Amino acid sequence: MSELYTKTLTEMAGLLQSREVTVAEAVKDCLDRIEATEPTVKALITVMSDEALKQAEVMDQEGPDASKPLWGVPIVLKDLLVTKGTRTTCGSKILENFVPFYDGTAVVRLRKAGAVIIGKANMDEFAMGSSTENSAFFQTSNPWDADCVPGGSSGGSGATVAAGQCFAALGTDTGGSIRLPASFCGIVGLKPTYGRVSRFGLIAYGSSLDQIGPMTRSVEDSARILQVLAGHDPNDSTSVDVPVPDYLVGLGRNSLEGTTIGLPEEYWGKGLDNEVEAACKAAIAKAEALGAKTVPVKMALTDYAIATYYIIAMAEASSNLSRFDGVRFGHRNKDAEELIDMYTSSRTEGFGDEVQRRIIMGTYVLSSGYYDAYYNKAAKVRRLLREDFEKAFEQCDIIAGPVCPTTAFKAGDKADPLQMYLMDIFTISANLAGLPGMSLPVGLGGDSGMPVGLQFMGPAFSEAEMLSVADCLERNLEPMPMAKL
Repeated sequence: MSELYTKTLTEMAGLLQSREVTVAEAVKDCLDRIEATEPTVKALITVMSDEALKQAEVMDQEGPDASKPLWGVPIVLKDLLVTKGTRTTCGSKILENFVPFYDGTAVVRLRKAGAVIIGKANMDEFAMGSSTENSAFFQTSNPWDADCVPGGSSGGSGATVAAGQCFAALGTDTGGSIRLPASFCGIVGLKPTYGRVSRFGLIAYGSSLDQIGPMTRSVEDSARILQVLAGHDPNDSTSVDVPVPDYLVGLGRNSLEGTTIGLPEEYWGKGLDNEVEAACKAAIAKAEALGAKTVPVKMALTDYAIATYYIIAMAEASSNLSRFDGVRFGHRNKDAEELIDMYTSSRTEGFGDEVQRRIIMGTYVLSSGYYDAYYNKAAKVRRLLREDFEKAFEQCDIIAGPVCPTTAFKAGDKADPLQMYLMDIFTISANLAGLPGMSLPVGLGGDSGMPVGLQFMGPAFSEAEMLSVADCLERNLEPMPMAKL
């Protein structure tokens, strides 16, 4: 069976369980696709071909296991999820040769579900960026147009799925880093509620913001992976001990009757590209035709979200990255004669410009005399942003709007850091409030021909409702084609 890579995860899982396809054939097809496309896309830092093929051989000898929903399915991980015996770099020179001695919880749960890990995806260094141009190793290209960025920081994860190199990937979302590359690459990206998926084994950027989530070619695929990942983990103090619903039960509905969608006025104004607005509004119109009711909602503090987010995220980054000191693990300058010189030279050589910029800013806003003026004030605004969502959800079930003001832009077009930060204007509020969000591909821009994503956000732990609405809309829109490399 040729071109297996065009299948969805759900389709491939069915073929593997029925023995119509062997695990070895699935893995080999992905590895062949990687070999054919990677010179252009450059989505992967590490390809785990030997390990994957050995695992496939063992699995084929044992035969399918119906109790494992991802049995034999090749999957890629963002390269900040620690993997036992396989280097985990965070896209940074400081961890270029770091090989963990354990698997993170998300990786453990994927393996228990039968998934075959075939690679580690490129990313903005320590997840700091919106374009994957900040990787210390190389830039990743968008499979739809090699001159364009794939989004970030999970750009490698988005590109590898869009290019057909795997059937799904895990990304992380601190301020939109799953949803933005999903939008730019024309795939589905889901950021769960904070605490829904364990962060144990995730190398942190912003500990109160980061979440692990799936990036797939269909809503059903994302639901299947979330079913595997979700649930309490005693190893993670931020993991929430609440029941995990069946995310597949609500899929397949034919109508959106009874669903109210809120449309934030602030998300549809100045700065939104016409082609993005047209594609998103056409999808909203389709939702209305399927029976959904739409109402305007107010998100009055949207203009303050960028400043609030970057103060909090940079402060947490400053704290989290202090552990990379050249003493315990990671890059160490061997020529330094004094301790302070060793700290300084190791971190200067190991961290890129954007990471250093954020560490410096984060240290500043946490310093004596500035904590109350910046960090403490940002924390108060964060609470008010959450209250904005709570008021909005009194009027609607979910909120919809564009993921990003633009489609994928050309590499190098956003050299000004402030321009790059503005790419997150519609996504960061969900992270600040700890709420679930997702990107659904709704078509191609009329001018650029590049994918456009529609964002859904819901109340805490409302992933099942959000997936149900997105699945219904997905099945009633024109199918999103695969990128033509």
